[in-house]
Parts: sequence; C-alpha cells; structure tokens
Amino acid sequence: MTPFAFNTSAGIRFGDGIAADLAIIAGNLLGSKILFITDNGLTRLGLTKPALLSLERAGIAVTLFDAVEADPSRTTLMAAVDMAKSANVDAVVGFGGGSSLDIAKLVALLVGSGEDVDEAWGVGNAKGPRLPLVLVPTTAGTGSEVTPVSIITVEEDEKRGVVSPLILPDLAILDVDLTIGLPPHITAATGIDAMVHAIEAYTSKNANNNPMSRMLAVEALTHLGANIEKAVFEGKDRKARSAMLLGSMLAGQAFANSPVAAVHALAYPLGGTFHVPHGLSNALVLPHVLRFNASDTANGSARQYAELAPYAFADIDRSEGTQATCSAFIERLASLSKKLGLETNMRQLGVAKTDIEQMAEDAMKQARLLVNNPRELSKSDALAIYRAAW
Repeated sequence: MTPFAFNTSAGIRFGDGIAADLAIIAGNLLGSKILFITDNGLTRLGLTKPALLSLERAGIAVTLFDAVEADPSRTTLMAAVDMAKSANVDAVVGFGGGSSLDIAKLVALLVGSGEDVDEAWGVGNAKGPRLPLVLVPTTAGTGSEVTPVSIITVEEDEKRGVVSPLILPDLAILDVDLTIGLPPHITAATGIDAMVHAIEAYTSKNANNNPMSRMLAVEALTHLGANIEKAVFEGKDRKARSAMLLGSMLAGQAFANSPVAAVHALAYPLGGTFHVPHGLSNALVLPHVLRFNASDTANGSARQYAELAPYAFADIDRSEGTQATCSAFIERLASLSKKLGLETNMRQLGVAKTDIEQMAEDAMKQARLLVNNPRELSKSDALAIYRAAW
C-alpha cells in the first residue's frame, strides 16, 4: 500500500448543548486568560452567551474579539493578534463559522510562536509552537474545526493559506444547538460546501489521497446528501441538523488529508473580489468543474463521480453504466443548488462578463489546489468554466 499521513484534531466532542459546558470540557487547556474570537452577528444573536457564561463561572478572564468578517482579511488577523498579545492570553477559543475558526488558528500560531505570517504561508512552513486552541463551529460546512488549513484574504483580494498540522486544534466542540437557527440560504451554501469537500477529497490527485480520507468522504456524503434538504426547509429538525454537522466534520477530516482542487481554486476569486460567501462560490462553479474533469475519461474522475453518486443521492440509478451515472450525479448537484434556493449563476451576484479574465488569472495563482485536480487545468480552461458559470 502507498504510504500516507493522516492528521486530525486531538479531541472531538459532539452533542446537544455542550457549548454551555465549554469551561468544563476544555478548562484544563485554557489557563486563566483567553482570547475568544467570533463575529459580531453571533454576539448580537446571543449564541456566544452560554459559552461565555461557562468561562465566567470558571473564573477564566475572557478578552472578546468579535470583529471577524466573511473572507477575513490580514488586517483583521493582525488586530486579533495584537489584542491577544496585549491581554497576554494563555489560550485561544474560536467560535463561529470558518472565518472565525481560521482567524483563531493563526492567532494561536502567531502569538504562541512569535513568527511572521509571511513566513508561514504555504504548505508546511509554520514553525510553531502555538497557544492551546479550542474551536467551536456554528455552521455545518467548512469543517475548519478538523482541518490544518487557514485561509486569509491579503492584498488585492488574493487568498493565501497556511497549511500545517500545527494549527489543528487541541479540541473541537460540535454543538448541534448552535446550528438550529442558521438561515436557509446559509444552511444550503455551507451544506454544499461540505459536499464539495467530500467530492474533491475522494477524487484528489494529491499523493496523500488515502483510504481513510475516501472512507470519510463517502460517509460524509451519505449524511449530507440525505439531510441537506430537510435541514434547509425544516431548520429546526434536530436529526437533520445533527447529520449535517457530523457530515461536515467528516468531510473536513477527509479533505484535511486528501486536499481539495479546482472547485476551490475557481471559487476563491468569487469570494476574494466579490465577497460571495465561500460555500456559494463553490456551489456556483461545482457542476462546471466536474463536467470539465469528467469529459476527459483518461483521468478516472468519471468513474469516481459515479462511485460517489449513490451515497449523495440514494435514488440514482447506476444500471446504465459509469458515464450515465456520472452525468446524473453532476446534474443532480446542479439542480440541488436551485432546489435549495441558491443563486445558480455569477451574474446574479453582480459579476460582469468583463470580470472573468481577471478571475481566471487569480484562479491560476491557486497552484497548491490546482495540482490536486484530476485533470490539468489551464487559464483557458478556467475562462471556459467561468463563462459557463456566468
């Protein structure tokens, strides 16, 4: 068997209402002073209150940073780092969507090690050590609580990543209650984001594509495909919400070790330049990238998409063979976005046709992702995919 590495969060806790026991569950990691990183929307909604109350009762001093935005910027990152240093914190808690968790990872790293973020960009360049780190997701999509990846928007709307097992948290706390009030549009976009993670992990050309990641991808799609519609349209259904949160985490574990590819590479310019939420960006380009990959039968992606089809959509008929099953899978993914109420083309989100050239140039900068794609993708291919998605 081909050698591989598999890394995930050191501890995972999953349950209903467990964020209210944050200090009890994670107290031995946190010390006496923490930086609590979130966004002001969650603060206003009161979702942070049970966790903060738990910390207060335990006598842990909390410095609150709730200025994280979607597609967080380097400016936001450094503001959080400065706040953590000023408060001389012992640990970091990230609470929220993928943006808050990504900021928390890098704050823990940069404060704990004193290193410069410009030396940490890329794969395996972080030196560490980091501060103790606890992550609490509030969406079922990014899987950031179990991934060694943090994505930040830097100058000229370019997205850069730090990829290192060092930024995996000491503990991930998954509380189903935190996802119950998630609006339908966000539930849909983040849910498809998680499905993309599973699909790209399963088909990744990365040398570390491994049996554990493929197993997790299949299990993730089984949970996500069967429950995404109910989670969107019956948002208080606890069983569906639990399945989505678990599926998102499993997909995160899968792509953390068998990295994502061209769907993400082409989605990033939509987020960085037009501030389209990451899950929606993925959903917009997903069917077009999959069609591009599958049209070259030599790379094996059509067979792999056909293998995944019945896990994501249990009623897909595989009897007509690989190509038909692959095509059905892609078309179902395309129609799923529309069915869930998501935008289905870029012009609905203010992208002009004249923007496509620059987007293609920006996508080609995502070399660390494009090398994982089953089919080699050039700038002209990126242009064609964006035009199809426009």
